[in-house]
Amino acid sequence: MTAPIRPNPPQGASLHAPPTWAGPGFTEFVAIVALMMAVTAISIDNLLPAFPAIQARFAVADPNHLQLLVYVYMIGFGVAQIVYGPVSDALGRRPVLLGGLAIYTAGSLLAMVAPSFGWLLAARIIQGIGAASGRVLSTAIVRDRFAGREMASVMSLIMMVFLIVPMIAPAIGGAMLALGSWVYVFVSMLALAGICTLWFSLRMPETLHPEYRRPLSLRATGQALMTTLRCRVAIGYATALGLLTGCIMGYVGSAQQVFDTGLYHLGSLFPLAFGVVAGAMGAATLVNARIVRKLGMRPLSHAGLAAFLCVGLAQVGLSLSYHGHPPLALFLGVLALNQFLISFAMPNFNALALEPLGAIAGTASSFLGFYTTMLGAFCGFLIGQAFDGTTLPIGIGYASLGGLALLVVAWTERGRLFRGGVSG
Repeated sequence: MTAPIRPNPPQGASLHAPPTWAGPGFTEFVAIVALMMAVTAISIDNLLPAFPAIQARFAVADPNHLQLLVYVYMIGFGVAQIVYGPVSDALGRRPVLLGGLAIYTAGSLLAMVAPSFGWLLAARIIQGIGAASGRVLSTAIVRDRFAGREMASVMSLIMMVFLIVPMIAPAIGGAMLALGSWVYVFVSMLALAGICTLWFSLRMPETLHPEYRRPLSLRATGQALMTTLRCRVAIGYATALGLLTGCIMGYVGSAQQVFDTGLYHLGSLFPLAFGVVAGAMGAATLVNARIVRKLGMRPLSHAGLAAFLCVGLAQVGLSLSYHGHPPLALFLGVLALNQFLISFAMPNFNALALEPLGAIAGTASSFLGFYTTMLGAFCGFLIGQAFDGTTLPIGIGYASLGGLALLVVAWTERGRLFRGGVSG
């Protein structure tokens, strides 16, 4: 492992050697930051097996309405990100992350005592607001310490751990249900948040260098926002990332219906099927972390996206050939392949979008996280609500959003695809 790369200081900052890092070693650093992001993943995926129990508890008439438990969470998660970055650029990463975890805890407690489905949706929004701190600050903390292909490699390792969580999250949710109530699912969320709070507060020092602190003012935030908006690379790759996030959200939102109640009727085997697909993503991010330094972010992510589009088109053909109900093994295989391929694009797109904006990493991560999450939630909502008892909406969603993402990347790179730069 090479030494961490400190990004260039903002204009006007003095040039002196960064202080000696007094925080955890590389492996522990990756684990802590990955856990920050994992709070988000488990808060979505371990609730999926509880959908039938929640539907029965609150007499939800339309099963598609249960998907709102995913999408309102993502709305709170997306909107709140616009705040955490500027605040962390002014106050530091530590106090803001710990404050966000406190909000997440409050939302989890409210969900446990929700008297109606509307209150449960409100609690999910609060959970999302709190979890957004982990999404923004995990990226900002990595950018505080790394840059270029080194950052892409670290982000891939973090994403690998982050993506392992969906493999086990539905199983955790199912185990909580076996204890007697869907409420226990939120107990598991509280436990994870508690571990994250304790570990982070004890082991992770402040990563924001004093020279990078920015005043908490509308003018400073506006200047940082305009810098981000003017950056073609940042906006282009963030847009592509948002479209691909929409694919993931569309699949997650309808996964319980596809595998359990609406199509394949797997019952207790639903977490296993979900884990197979998530495992493909985890394997790909591990491979990406190992080869991105050699091949570069752009060639690897562009190739992954192009292949993703091809498999997405094949997925549509498969659904049409079997009238929307292909054999489970065949559907799982194609879906897992597409999730494998998308994982060569998403971590690298995230790093490429933030790479030019090291001097405003917190604010940039905040705005780009807000943008990609809201775009992804909207696209995912369209795919999820189109569920009609077949696999066709997922295939069409993957193919159409993958094609749009490839066009956006081509615009971003002015048509020069598959070419690496100095850092990417």
